[in-house]
Amino acid sequence: MLALAAFPLELWSILLELAPSLLIGLLIAGLIHAYVPSAVIRRGLSRPDLGSVVRASLVGVPLPLCSCGVIPTALGLRRQGASPGAATSFMISTPQTGVDSILVTAAFLGWPFAIFKLIAAFVTGVIGGVLVNRTAPAEPAASDAAEADSTDDDRPQGRLARIIEAVRYAVFDLLGAINTWLIIGVLAAALVTAITPADFFAGRPWAGGLLGMLVMLAIALPLYVCTTASVPIAASLIAAGLPAGSALVFLMAGPATNLVTIGAVYRTLGARVLSVYLGTVVVMSLGFGLLFDQLLTSVPVQTLTHEHQQGWLPALSALLLLALMAMLGLRQYRARRQAQARLASVQAAEAGMQTDARPGLDTSAAGGRMILNVKGMTCGHCVATVKQALESIEQVNEASPDLATGQVVIRGGFVETSALEQAIESAGFQVAKRD
Repeated sequence: MLALAAFPLELWSILLELAPSLLIGLLIAGLIHAYVPSAVIRRGLSRPDLGSVVRASLVGVPLPLCSCGVIPTALGLRRQGASPGAATSFMISTPQTGVDSILVTAAFLGWPFAIFKLIAAFVTGVIGGVLVNRTAPAEPAASDAAEADSTDDDRPQGRLARIIEAVRYAVFDLLGAINTWLIIGVLAAALVTAITPADFFAGRPWAGGLLGMLVMLAIALPLYVCTTASVPIAASLIAAGLPAGSALVFLMAGPATNLVTIGAVYRTLGARVLSVYLGTVVVMSLGFGLLFDQLLTSVPVQTLTHEHQQGWLPALSALLLLALMAMLGLRQYRARRQAQARLASVQAAEAGMQTDARPGLDTSAAGGRMILNVKGMTCGHCVATVKQALESIEQVNEASPDLATGQVVIRGGFVETSALEQAIESAGFQVAKRD
C-alpha cells in the first residue's frame, strides 16, 4: 500500500526531471532537420573505409532516432550508395544516444555518465562498421548516389517556415514516434522506484560485476527499449543499488537491439552482417560496462534519490509534455478510426470489381486502388520510408500507409504486385500474404 501511495509522487518527480531536457533535445533535433541539408548526411559515406564509418557514427550519435526509425533510415543510406560498414555504424550508434537522450541522461545520472555513454556509442558504431566492411565488402555504389547529393533542397524556405517545420518535426515525427514507449518507460521507472527498496541490489552477488551485466544483457537484447525512455528505468535501478556499469549495459544494448531490428537486419543485410552487428553490441556493451566500473568508481552517479528540480520551469515543461503526449494520443486514435473506415470503403469497392488476369494494380479497377498489408511499420519514419519506396515506382501515383492498421492504399496505373512487394521488402519491411 505504501508503494502504491508513493507511485504518483515518483511519477511526477520523474516528469520534472525528464521534461525540460527532453523538450530542449527535441527542439534541437528539429532545428537540425530544418536547417541541415539532407545531402550533408548522405555525402561521404560511400567508400568502404574508416573515414566513411567514422562519419556515419558522427552523424548517427546526435540523431534522436529509435531503432525502428534507424533501420529504414540506414537502409535508405545504403540504397543511396553508403557502404555496408557505414550503414551498420549508423545503425549501432544512432539508437544508443541522441541529443535528447544525452540531456536526459545528464539530468538523471550526471554528466560523467552521459559523456561516457556518448563515447561508448560512437566507438561501438565505428568498430562495428569497420568489422562489417572487412567481412562484407561493399558492392559498387549506386549510380544515382551522386545525383541524390546534388538534388535541390526541398525543405521549407524562410526563417519562420523552417522554425515551424522544426517544431512540427520535433512533435509529430520524433515525439510521436516514441510517445507510447516514453509513457511505458516513465510508468515503469516510477513503479520500479516505488516498489524497490533502496538497497535491493546492494549485497546481492549476481547484481554486480560481469554476472550482473550478463543479466542486464539478457533482459535488454530482445526487448524494444527507447533510448530516452530507458534512462529513467536505469536511474531507478541504480537508485535501488544496481551498479552503474550494469545499468550502462542496459542503456547500450537495449536501444540498439530488439527482435524487430534483428529480423530487419537479417532480411536486408544478411546473416553475416547480423552476426557482426549483434556481436559488436554484446561485446562492446559488456566491455564498456566493465571499463566504467574500473575508471569511474570514484565519480558519484546521480540517481532518482537526489533532490528533484523545483520551480516553475520544470513544472511547466512537465505539463507541456503531458499535453503534447495527450494530443498525440488523441490524434493517433482518430487516425486509426479514419483508417478503419477508409479500409472498409476500399474493401467494399474491391468486392464488386472484376480483376485483371495478372496480379497487380489497374486503374480500371476500383479507381486504381489496391491494399497491401505491410509488416514492420512501427513509427512515422517507417511510414515515410514505405511511402517513398512505393511512390518511386513510375506507375504508382500515390501510396498511403497507415501506421495503426499496417494497411497501405496504393493508387496508380497497372503495376505487377510482385514489383510492389519487392519495393517494400527492399525498404526493410514485409508484405503479409492474404489468406
